Amino acid sequence: MSEQFEKEPTQAWITTFSGTAINLCLGILYAWSIWKKALVNVDKAGQSMPLDGINAGWTYLNNSQASTPFSLCVIIFALLMIPGGRIQDKISPKFGATLGGLFLAVGCIIAGMMKSYAGLIIGFGIFGGIGMGIGYAAPTPAALKWFGPHRRGLVAGLVVGGYGGAALYIGALGQYLIDNFGISGSFIYLGIFFAIVVIIAGQMLKTPPPGYVPPAPRVAQTAKQVAASTKHDWEAKDMIKTWQFPALVFMFIITTQSGLLIIANAATILDKAAKDIPFFLANAWILVSYGGLVNASGRVGTGFYSDKIGRLNAYTLNCSVSALCLFALPYIIGSKSVFLLFVAVGIAYWQYGGGLSLMPSFVGDFYGPKNLGFNYGLVFIGWGIGFFMARIGGWIEDVTGSLNNAFYISGVLLIVGVILARITTRPKWGDREAV
Repeated sequence: MSEQFEKEPTQAWITTFSGTAINLCLGILYAWSIWKKALVNVDKAGQSMPLDGINAGWTYLNNSQASTPFSLCVIIFALLMIPGGRIQDKISPKFGATLGGLFLAVGCIIAGMMKSYAGLIIGFGIFGGIGMGIGYAAPTPAALKWFGPHRRGLVAGLVVGGYGGAALYIGALGQYLIDNFGISGSFIYLGIFFAIVVIIAGQMLKTPPPGYVPPAPRVAQTAKQVAASTKHDWEAKDMIKTWQFPALVFMFIITTQSGLLIIANAATILDKAAKDIPFFLANAWILVSYGGLVNASGRVGTGFYSDKIGRLNAYTLNCSVSALCLFALPYIIGSKSVFLLFVAVGIAYWQYGGGLSLMPSFVGDFYGPKNLGFNYGLVFIGWGIGFFMARIGGWIEDVTGSLNNAFYISGVLLIVGVILARITTRPKWGDREAV
């Protein structure tokens, strides 16, 4: 029987889709491999690019160097989610989203104008990370406060789907800008575009008025569904005392590390699997954009079915299937099967995207919606720690010439995450709330 729900206020959906638009800008992180491909030449690392070309002034990098701005951006992103969450809870999501988006825009322009490795570190790594952390912390908690637990997964998926879906258009647009206006032009033009979008969309974010109660489902929830969500709004100081807090952080690390490994290397993975197919060699952005589509779909899709089958079962399903694909990737790349590569990478992107809709939903279910911005910001540190696999992958590739061992390590970690998830239960608030 299909469920019907009470109608949420129009502002609830305006906030949701404004958040999607903002995340469509912040998600440039997921298209980083397009710039990595343009910057990396291991044999010429340290040498200047041709003076008569559109990238004059830039210097070639090795794989490890090109992974550093990406990894630094991830770390700062995760750390700034904590103050970003506090800004959302205490000031407003409008302020947080606008401030974060402008930091990112300025960072892109700095990276383009400096034309150097230092510029990438400062502009993309530091300014970009600050912008993403503050900006990303605003839309999801703001939107979730309008909805009850029965829609928490879907709404989280819709908002964060914008971040994953960014690669769908930034992959192609970034490649076009690099080809026609150079690396510098691509960063500068995107920075200007991002500033315009976040200023407009940021003004549309609002939180519910005091006393607002989200509409309940018309069809009564089962006892199991009711038990899965807390009735108490936990403060951060109480949340961090529960063993479930570090468990959620570690689950976030696990679901993140495999996705960032693939995202950071998508274009180069396609180069190896399709080295005999000129079309794919010239259009590596296709895998990046495809990954963005699946990443975004995984956030919305996983959020939707997690509302039906439970967060735990959704997490288990996603991670288990993704682990199998990671174990198979070395064979797939060696076989040069582009079809199988797109299937395996697609599943990895789906799992990763799904984790980013599951984790805010887990936090909301476990600790309540009132302080979700700050509480989720603390748990989000796990996403930042997950960057380590992208960095290790770059080092492994420089040393061995392939990412095979990185794929195996990542797959094993996903299995560990599934085991941990199966024993993680919702915390109990004293004797006032049954588990």
